Amino acid sequence: MVLATFSQKVFKTVKLALPIIIGQLGIMLMGLADTIQVGRMKFLAAESLGASGMAGSIFFTIAVVGLICMNIVSPMMSKAAAEGDLPECGNLLRASLRVALFLAVITIVILGIIGLNYDLFGQTAINKKLTLPFLALITASVIPIFIFSALKTLTDGLQKPRIAMTITLIALLLNVLWNSILINGYGPIPALGLMGAGIATLMARIFMAASLAIYIFTRKEFKPYLAKVHEHHTPWILEKTILRVGVPSGFQGFFEIATFGMAVVMMGWISITSQAAHIVAINMASLTYMAATGIAAAGGILVGEDIGNKSKPGIYVSGNAALFLSLVFMGICALVMFFGREFFVTSYTKEIAVVTIAVQLVIWGAVFQLFDGVQAVSLGLLRGLQDVKIPTFITIFSYWGVGIPLSYYLGIYEGQGAEGIWIGLTASLICSSILLTWRFYVRTNGIDLDALKVE
Repeated sequence: MVLATFSQKVFKTVKLALPIIIGQLGIMLMGLADTIQVGRMKFLAAESLGASGMAGSIFFTIAVVGLICMNIVSPMMSKAAAEGDLPECGNLLRASLRVALFLAVITIVILGIIGLNYDLFGQTAINKKLTLPFLALITASVIPIFIFSALKTLTDGLQKPRIAMTITLIALLLNVLWNSILINGYGPIPALGLMGAGIATLMARIFMAASLAIYIFTRKEFKPYLAKVHEHHTPWILEKTILRVGVPSGFQGFFEIATFGMAVVMMGWISITSQAAHIVAINMASLTYMAATGIAAAGGILVGEDIGNKSKPGIYVSGNAALFLSLVFMGICALVMFFGREFFVTSYTKEIAVVTIAVQLVIWGAVFQLFDGVQAVSLGLLRGLQDVKIPTFITIFSYWGVGIPLSYYLGIYEGQGAEGIWIGLTASLICSSILLTWRFYVRTNGIDLDALKVE
């Protein structure tokens, strides 16, 4: 009976997670497309790779707070739907859209300030020249990608993730096409290089937000969720709840992304070649990580459903199923990365110096796959439980207390270079995965299901 229940939950998690994973990969593949197409430019390829990596790291380091804050709404949607409270889903959607716009403005301001003080990163003159215009373009895409994330909370929370997945895949194809035209030029359109990739990304994200908004607000299946507004809520209570739970969750992602962003900066202290190699290797690891976050999102949504059904055993089974799937999936990815590392790296770039370093880094990337998957899923499960404070402290300790100091010590102080930095990153993920998994089981054991509700 227990095995049958577990198997059913695994199947349900896979069914929910697969479209989310594909959608997550679609978003990440936009960055991959930029990296590959920029890496194959005839001129300034290595320099443009480093610049796109710096801009991408800065962007996601700041934007991740808002993006993860939006993710916290999906389990709340799932809980409301399980309780049969359909208007509450519409309330949550409207609240998440308002929060998305609020956080988008803050994100744009912070990114602007960072751009004005870019010299503090100690990068080369050519890196600055290439990075700042590209960063300005992707900063402009904050509003559409935040709106898309807010809208996606409804479709994912109602366990209809294929909608956002389909839109994301169409946007990916458009991004690749627009990259090809704008980076290399076509007919009367001049070759814009890295700037062309930035324009293509902005256009793709606008398409995503507009398409999902049109779909949700014109389809009859969503009208029961959007028809009326609950009257029992005090003004802005849902927005405050999303921010109260979501912002600490966002900072969990911030501390992790900031760690890897700081790794890009430290690579720049070593050499442009090391920085470009790091960008290639981290893009490969990021693809599998995005898949793990898809499993984490599915696990969190199912935990929210279990809370709505007042089932503590269900929470345990949902958590175990998500962690099991993470170990299986990331284990396979680790093997694929290890044995196919030379093939994958040379698919990004043909520059021998970059390839040599990147191949070594991918070995460490294969090692930390398992731990990266477990910590990502554990965080997703804890967000489903609306447990954010202690997990935030765990991420601070793991990444800034262990990861960054060890990366600096081995990579810079001891002179082990790029590989030393990646050893430090691996240590931070091991620490995080152990502590967050422990926290999920402790929190579930002591949970009061009746207390988990919006006042």
